[in-house]
Amino acid sequence: MDRRAHILDLARREGRVTVDGLAAALGVSAHTIRRDLNTLCDEARLRRLHGGAEYIEARANIPYQARAVLNYGAKLAIGRAVAALVPDGATVALSIGTTPALVAGALARRRGLTVVTNNLNAAIALSEAEGARIVIPGGELRLPDRDLLTPETTALFAAYRADFGIYGVGGIDADGSLLDFHEAEVRAREAIRANARQVILVADHTKFGRRAAAVGGHLADADHVVLDRPPEAPHAALLGDLRGRLVLAEAEDARV
Repeated sequence: MDRRAHILDLARREGRVTVDGLAAALGVSAHTIRRDLNTLCDEARLRRLHGGAEYIEARANIPYQARAVLNYGAKLAIGRAVAALVPDGATVALSIGTTPALVAGALARRRGLTVVTNNLNAAIALSEAEGARIVIPGGELRLPDRDLLTPETTALFAAYRADFGIYGVGGIDADGSLLDFHEAEVRAREAIRANARQVILVADHTKFGRRAAAVGGHLADADHVVLDRPPEAPHAALLGDLRGRLVLAEAEDARV
């Protein structure tokens, strides 16, 4: 077992770990442990605490505030790569999630967009874009995520033919199935896919292997898959079917 796997196993069994305790137990420096913990936290496998970290149950959704800063730079790069695919004047359907919200921030430089979204963070990010028209569904706002998943949401996405449907996911399974934490999230995402001329899936590498209970759609359904970087094995094999459709945002938006 390598050191990070050992750290993760200890955190799973004990609930939390400390830098000093791990350094003493593993015979390495505190600097090395901090680097390991930073990597595990960036991968959403641990959550930072003062002086250490705690284990995140793999089946649980991470609170919105934590997700908003997780892999922030990678998500910004994804947003820039998506904005390069969307021209002025396009109609865009945009899903919930922190990555789509940052995509919206990058799209705010486009002119004359019509945006259909149930993501209030995305709507706000686009609210000052030149000539933007923003359409949102009614109903009760989910907090703290600031999104809407009412029956009106799916009906709204079905009522518009978008030039681009852009969505994120809660997780990507080993067979390429797309996962979310609630069935209503899957319904809304699938409505975006079914009613868009081109579909763009956005995900940072930590979504590969992340578990969630609701399933619908597949990685290969998208016309463009925009990632920050390739996932590690065994999920790396999934990219073989995406030739010409895969954009790696941190590799200077290179298409492979």
